[in-house]
Amino acid sequence: MKLTFYGATRTVTGSQHMIEVNGLRILLDCGLYQGRRAESIARNRNLPFDASSVDMLILSHAHIDHSGNIPNLVKSGFSGDILCTHATRSLCATMLLDSGYIQERDVEFINKRRRKRGEPPVEPIYTKQDALASLDYFTSQSYHRQRKIASGIYLRFLDAGHMLGSAITCLDIEDEDTGKHTRLVFSGDLGRSGIPIIRDPETVEEADVLIMESTYGGRAHAPYDEAEKELERILAETCRENGVVLIPAFAVGRTQQLVYALHRLSDRGDIPHMPIYVDSPLAIDTTSVFRLHPEVYDEEILEFMAQDDHKDPFGFEDLHYVRSVAESKRLNFEQGPMVIISASGMMEFGRIRHHLANRISSPKTTILIVGWQAPNTLGRRLLEGAKKVRIFGEEYENRARVEFISGFSGHADHDELMAWVRAMKRKPQRTFLVHGEEDSANALAQSLKDEFNMKVDVPNFKQSFKV
Repeated sequence: MKLTFYGATRTVTGSQHMIEVNGLRILLDCGLYQGRRAESIARNRNLPFDASSVDMLILSHAHIDHSGNIPNLVKSGFSGDILCTHATRSLCATMLLDSGYIQERDVEFINKRRRKRGEPPVEPIYTKQDALASLDYFTSQSYHRQRKIASGIYLRFLDAGHMLGSAITCLDIEDEDTGKHTRLVFSGDLGRSGIPIIRDPETVEEADVLIMESTYGGRAHAPYDEAEKELERILAETCRENGVVLIPAFAVGRTQQLVYALHRLSDRGDIPHMPIYVDSPLAIDTTSVFRLHPEVYDEEILEFMAQDDHKDPFGFEDLHYVRSVAESKRLNFEQGPMVIISASGMMEFGRIRHHLANRISSPKTTILIVGWQAPNTLGRRLLEGAKKVRIFGEEYENRARVEFISGFSGHADHDELMAWVRAMKRKPQRTFLVHGEEDSANALAQSLKDEFNMKVDVPNFKQSFKV
């Protein structure tokens, strides 16, 4: 069996890992790479393998850095099944169409500039129509149910606890070349225990080969309760100053988590009354998908919903969902105090950039960052204290207060990742750490070697291994 790592190697974006066994090529995830714009476009447009040679794709979850290049994969010749959980398929139906729309709009904007310079137009990586066509290849299955997907290969999903529908992939493989049985486990993105809405990540009893995320290797999160207290503090201070809190948040997972936290804080009277806007059509659509999949909710939110006034955990008196462009533009004229939650989470595209352009130069603005920021993104530059930033090609003075809360993260931290491996009754013979910056992956690798004497590799881009 051969493994080749085509993405999320020593970085946290563009998850793509290839398994070659029994004459088949099985791709784990097909995500978009995010980083410097020119490099991202080149890497996403030009797949590092022949798409038509891939027999099937197993998708861990719907986040764009794991699913976002599926339309390009299909457009480039892939014709196999895309296997995922039911909720992941539901989310992708919304998210991939939105991604195709964004690609079209971005290229439209770029081509206006290219025409002025006398340059030829460029094409989007894929279109909304390409995204729609890719949905024909999805086939879903429930957690815990084992399924034969090819000769000698059986698939089972466990709950990764990272977001709605996220899965740990367990493959039981009878290798026809060696006659050896191998259990290969791909962690996908692992969540945290005790985080509201979705269930805690499940553990795996045994593995021979493990492909594991390392996003927060070497780092610890603040407890979730502390994150809510920090959110409460920031909102109270904003209200006193008649300011505006801008929260860049991923439309899927983080936005719903924030809305639910704000709902609970509002119910308890822990935050003052102020308008809270969710300005993201994608967030609105995916929140509807969340409502359709209560089968993956944890006990806490089910009990919350059972109370008379809480039929909808994602709706309350002060909350307003903003869909149209006209409504979004009108927020520019609103005075504080108020909260605007908008995508994208790393501030690289979407409506959050318009709100930043409008308010970043005001000292009454607080930019609240609640998730990991990739290198070379606007979010990372703000987190690192940039005093001037470029938005839509224009330079802006950053006079806003920038706050960061790590406790809302949907990723397990170092200790939680170690605990997940510790729970395995039989540890893997080979482990490959992906989806982590180099320092994070190396820190986790060292801990796994020290405590469990495991053989651990941190792959490079396009590196292959025989296992």
